[in-house]
Amino acid sequence: MKNSLKYIPAIVLLAATVSSCEDPEHVLPTVNRQGITSVSAIITSGQYKDQELARFEIGDYDDVPDVIVIPVPYYFPSTSDNESTELMKNVRVQAELAPNCSLTPGLTTLDISEGIQNKFVFTDAQGNSKTIIIEGQRVKSSDCELLSFSIVEPEIAGVIDKTNKTVTLTSTDDLSEAYATFDVSPHATIEPDPSKTPLNYNDGVTFKVIAHDGVTYNEYTVAKATLPKLDYGHNNVEKLFQLDPVAMLGLEPFTTSNGPTLAALKNKLVICDGNGTTPIVVNGLTGAKVGEIKLGSAVAGSVTNDGAEHLMIVNNANGGELVNIYYTSSVDAEPQLFYSFTNPTSLPCGSKMKVNGDITGDALILLPTEGISGVTSSNQIIIIEVKGGVVSGATAVTLPFYWGSAPVSVAGMASRTNSWTDGMFYTNYGDSFCFIDASGNASGYFGNDTTGWGLNANCLDSKSFNNQHYLVLGVVSHFPSWGMGPEVYLYNTSDMSKFDGSSVADLGCLEFVDDFSDWSQDGSYSIASGDIVISTTSDGYYMYIYFIDHNSQALAGYVTDCIAN
Repeated sequence: MKNSLKYIPAIVLLAATVSSCEDPEHVLPTVNRQGITSVSAIITSGQYKDQELARFEIGDYDDVPDVIVIPVPYYFPSTSDNESTELMKNVRVQAELAPNCSLTPGLTTLDISEGIQNKFVFTDAQGNSKTIIIEGQRVKSSDCELLSFSIVEPEIAGVIDKTNKTVTLTSTDDLSEAYATFDVSPHATIEPDPSKTPLNYNDGVTFKVIAHDGVTYNEYTVAKATLPKLDYGHNNVEKLFQLDPVAMLGLEPFTTSNGPTLAALKNKLVICDGNGTTPIVVNGLTGAKVGEIKLGSAVAGSVTNDGAEHLMIVNNANGGELVNIYYTSSVDAEPQLFYSFTNPTSLPCGSKMKVNGDITGDALILLPTEGISGVTSSNQIIIIEVKGGVVSGATAVTLPFYWGSAPVSVAGMASRTNSWTDGMFYTNYGDSFCFIDASGNASGYFGNDTTGWGLNANCLDSKSFNNQHYLVLGVVSHFPSWGMGPEVYLYNTSDMSKFDGSSVADLGCLEFVDDFSDWSQDGSYSIASGDIVISTTSDGYYMYIYFIDHNSQALAGYVTDCIAN
């Protein structure tokens, strides 16, 4: 299957300059009969500066309403407990106007606190005028979704059917008196609370998820059963969230020379900023910050995960220095040493690590070495094979390409399967996207930059899911301020005869692509770093994809499943 998310941004008239819209370059009406398509409020100061606080969509109105009430979320961000009252006092208001329409006076910064009315004269394309009011109103969320549900003991992750509002527990265990953990929409509640009261799931339990508004709710039935899977492959890919990790999560901005890496397990996303700080933990379903991981004796040069919900942590090590790989099956548990070895090359490593397979069974770990800026490039990777949970050793392999230093110029690499005999994929800024077999022979050489020059396609990961092999490519931007946005690609690499085409955008094995349109466009060209990772759940029902572009200040999460309908 092939599906895509194509976001086409509306062309917005900036608040300080909107007085007319006669220049066709500055108009994009979505409904011709409407004079105003939407009005949005942008935060002007503080941590969330330049983030959209709220938006009012005109919708099906035949004419511009006399009173435009911008629905401001009760909390901002919606996943936090930060009340939005103070943010409303000084916002930059923007409006999308139809051709030859105007607002007088021109929009500027406004106070849209509740009870304050901002009056304007709206003139339509025919010259008809009327007074309109723009004001704000705090609104409690009506979201009431059950996002995750898991039995604590024995550990069973529920499979949620969002359409039919059911949760299936695939287990033969006695669940007559079990506690459970859950995630619901921000500020929603659940009745009864399964984390406080043991319940009988053998015969099924019905829960009510009540929205923050106290009125809207959904009912979910949780019970033991067996869900059928597709014979192979997955259903449509859905976007879970997209946000600015600097404003929303407190990560370092694009001006810092960071090389962030990602790992995911059990509905948690781990972000290592690559600057020596402790990696943070994010709710993998909503994007809300949860806290930090426990590092213990580990030193986080970079993080990743295998295909069996293990978090992997590795330190940065120069040539001849000790490399320590740690692992844990929970972000709340102190990691244990998995494997320690001396870097067999003369070059540094540890800024990126990729794992395919299960480190407690069969797995393949790839550690690209890195060139030294202004001194030398690199063409070696370190391969660590795991068979039956036992490491066979660390071997340096020479590849037919050269790449530069971390975090920008190091190449992206991912093995096709959990065995080196099945080869690996390679991509880098300025180099082609290709496949390299176990003998070091390269094939493919597809163009990896849809702009022809401005993108850095050096983020790869690969995992197996529901009897298929998958590869993801994350493309970060050197010039986001010039309108070049990040890209995410998902390929099915089970049949390598379909790994064919002219560029990353038209390979025969392409199944999903997301061309971002909503990202922070302030980045410069110098620090185009990022990462992409696939995480599969131990029950085999879900596959998650997470991507970060440090230069564009964009973080996104996606999910798909293999549940047979």
